[in-house]
Amino acid sequence: MVIANHRGAIRPPQGRLRPYRVAMLAPPWIPIPPPGYGGIELVVSLLCEGLVRLGHDVTLFAAPGSRSSAMVREVLPRCHPDKIGHALYEVDHVARVLAALDQSADQGEPFDLLHDHCGFTAVALADRIALPVVHTLHGAFTADTSAFYSRYAENAWLVAISKAQRASAPPGTRITDVVPNPIEVSDWPYRSQKRDYVLWVGRFDDFKGAHRAIAAARRADVPLVLAGPIQPGQETYFRTEIAPHLDGEHVRYLGEVGGRRKQHLFANARALLMPIRWNEPFGMVMVEALACGTPVIAFPEGATIEIVQHELNGYLVEDEEAMAAAIADVDQLDPAACRQSVALRFNPEAVALGYEDVYRRATVQPPGWLLKGSAAARAGDVSVS
Repeated sequence: MVIANHRGAIRPPQGRLRPYRVAMLAPPWIPIPPPGYGGIELVVSLLCEGLVRLGHDVTLFAAPGSRSSAMVREVLPRCHPDKIGHALYEVDHVARVLAALDQSADQGEPFDLLHDHCGFTAVALADRIALPVVHTLHGAFTADTSAFYSRYAENAWLVAISKAQRASAPPGTRITDVVPNPIEVSDWPYRSQKRDYVLWVGRFDDFKGAHRAIAAARRADVPLVLAGPIQPGQETYFRTEIAPHLDGEHVRYLGEVGGRRKQHLFANARALLMPIRWNEPFGMVMVEALACGTPVIAFPEGATIEIVQHELNGYLVEDEEAMAAAIADVDQLDPAACRQSVALRFNPEAVALGYEDVYRRATVQPPGWLLKGSAAARAGDVSVS
């Protein structure tokens, strides 16, 4: 049997009689794909496309206005872009999806698994869900999230987006796989001839290092463009470390950018600077820049060492002085090689194949909570009166 969809025959399934029926759980905040900012939403969108191309039966549970080659089921009555992270909406969203999964099973059309990108609710409840739950870890581990995953990790199949993220997991947390985020290279414009400016994109805190990008660009005597939102709590950093250097010529700030403007900003840059001082879980801006043929110059922190291939698609450097020297050498790198480096590793079909392997094992091997006994026995420290 050959798996086929509206894009045509792809390939025969290996080791299974039919495609997987996947319930893809997106966050409730904004539509898929995102109209502007929305890193997780874009990842979910591309993953759905890759899985559908491989012939899987994917239903995307998402915010209103979502569209996909997968079947789309809107969950809440409206989007909540101004309430990101609020438990009320996440719990309501997940509860409605779980009810829909039960209904599908009752109607004789059960899903094989639930793939969760939503937050924490599905992971905490995974030992009470009839389906295997695969959960992608989209953020860095903090003190709070480490405590959460230490308790609930065995409920679900946890998937990291980089080796660095997996290595930073709290001791004893079972992360079954590493599957990177996808990018559709053809969606990004390619430029072999670059302008003179270097680019920094991110949020304005010390860890992301916009002030270090300014120092490196000044040492290299090249113009720098900064882009990204000033989020609550970042106003002081921006006012003291960034604003004094803005002159509209040598250092410019464009605010938050998206869409075509963001794409052309990446494509025309001489290089993207990543002078970070934290354990970056992935760093989608690096992949986006490389898709445009723009090299990345980064400090060797977190996932940068997995994405930046030194002297092929960028440079890994230790400090601002070395970053300035690398800017002077960046013209020696081939923009086509930069683009190819992500086209091969992070295309949606390659990422979907990685998840297909996760699905195969998740659907034949029970999670840790089934092996260790019931949830009630495991939660013996909780009493209900």
